[in-house]
This record gives sequence, C-alpha cells and structure tokens, in this order.
Amino acid sequence: MFRHTKHLQFEAKPEAPDALYAAKLQELIGGAYGEMTVTMQYLFQGWNCRVEGKYKDLIMDVATEEIGHVEMLATMVARLLEGAPATTVAKAVKDPAVAAVVGGMNPQQAIVAGGGAVPADSGGTPWNGKYIVASGNLLADFRANAAAEAQGRLQTARLYNMTDDPGVKAMLQFNLARDTVHQNMWLAAIEELQEDGMEGEIAPNALFDEENQEHANTIWGLSDGTAAANGGWSHRPAPDGRHELRYLDQPQPLGGPASAPPPDPALYGTDGGPSGEGSVKGPSKATKGEGFVDKLKDTLE
Repeated sequence: MFRHTKHLQFEAKPEAPDALYAAKLQELIGGAYGEMTVTMQYLFQGWNCRVEGKYKDLIMDVATEEIGHVEMLATMVARLLEGAPATTVAKAVKDPAVAAVVGGMNPQQAIVAGGGAVPADSGGTPWNGKYIVASGNLLADFRANAAAEAQGRLQTARLYNMTDDPGVKAMLQFNLARDTVHQNMWLAAIEELQEDGMEGEIAPNALFDEENQEHANTIWGLSDGTAAANGGWSHRPAPDGRHELRYLDQPQPLGGPASAPPPDPALYGTDGGPSGEGSVKGPSKATKGEGFVDKLKDTLE
C-alpha cells in the first residue's frame, strides 16, 4: 500500500519560467538514469526480493522516496512552463506547436501534457521499462543501483551548471545530496551482504568449478595502448579471493573463422559458392519444402 501526501519532499519553485530548461530537466525524469528508472528499479527489486527483513525494507524505503523525486521534478517542470510559450514567444506566433518550438519548449509538453512533464527524456524519447535492473540477486542489483545513482548524480550536476535560477538550484542541491547518500548506502549494503555471508564478491557466487578456469584469471590486452598492463589490477590477487589476476598481452584467437553457414535458398541470400564468387539463388525443385520459410509454413499449417 502507498499513501500520497500533498507536500513535496523538497520545495520545487523556480524564480521564473524557463521553457528551454524544462525540456532539459526531462532527462532527470524519463532518461535512462532518471528518477522514473530508479523508482521502478527499486520497486521491482523490492517486490521480487525473497529475503524478508532489513534488505527488503531498505529497498522499499528508497523506492518510495524516489516516487517523491519524480513528483518534485514533474512539479518543477510544470512551474517552469507556466506562461510558456504565450509570454515567452512573440505574439505573432499563434500556433501553439510552432510557438513551443520557437520558445525552446518540448512540443510534447504543450501538445500532449498540456504544459506539464511527460514520461520521456530530454530528447523526447519515451521512458522504457528496459532501463531497469531487477534480477533477484541482491549483490548484482545493489551494484547496478550504485551505478544508477552515480549516473543520475552526474547528470544532475551537469544540469545544475546549466541554470542560474535559485529555486531550481535549491531543488537540485537537494537531489545531489540524496544521490550522494544513496550511492554510499548501496555500497554499504554491498559490504553488509558480504559480511552476512549472503553473497560473495562475484555475482552470482556459484559455478566457479564449472567455469573454464584457464580463462578466469587473465585480463586480455587487445588494444594498441599498453598502459593498462601497468595498472594495479593487472598483477594481484582477485577481490574474490579465489583467483589471481594477470595481464595477457596480445592473446591469440581461440576459435576458427567467423563464417556463417550457406544461406537458405528460400531466403535469397548471396552465396559465395565453391569458387567464392557471389550469387543469389532461389529455391530449386530439389530443395522445395526444405528451406526455412517452407519449414515454417509447414509448422504453421
């Protein structure tokens, strides 16, 4: 159950309308690392968590907080759009859609949302549920969470330097602080997971005996740059305590040529043939009914 209160988590009042900045602020709402993403990421992690107690409670606490962040940003966008584009664009521009574009406003905010925020990023790309990570493995998820908060804080910091509005800056200062604490929180939770013996250093902490041990230690040096070999990670015990990291310079390929099989005649692909010369072949009587398309038809029938 969720209960909504009318009070914002933190104030969201700009000093003046700014349609162009409202479009930029959409990134923090519906971008890949925006507040909608972490909201849904944490909610689904919490709902999918099979471990009752402190970890599930932590996930649901921060998930619910993130809903409030979306509300703050959506409110800020609506207030930044107040009077736009009517008071910010020449009155000669009578068409609302044209006025929105001329004023630097996201037309979707005017046409679709009626002067409010939309579930999309700053480029107008709709938010996508594929942005979220909720695997059921807490170590893997908490690492993804720390990375998401880092990316979100980075974008917030960039947007902070794109405005001089004191009201907008005050809200973003709050957001920056919450991103800071959330990064530290997830990193601390990772440490506690390991201390509780619930997860190892590697997620999932399983199948080490099944993996190809010969390739579980080497860092492949595959670029012209060679400085990576001097990094501290290139010759040291691995963090998982099971492996020994070492740098392998210019490793040789272990597989054969990446050659695809001959094309199905029914698909009219170009076939090099025995001589290597290209040709496009269709199905012959000998192959009729044997191609992929024909097999598919047979299956459907």
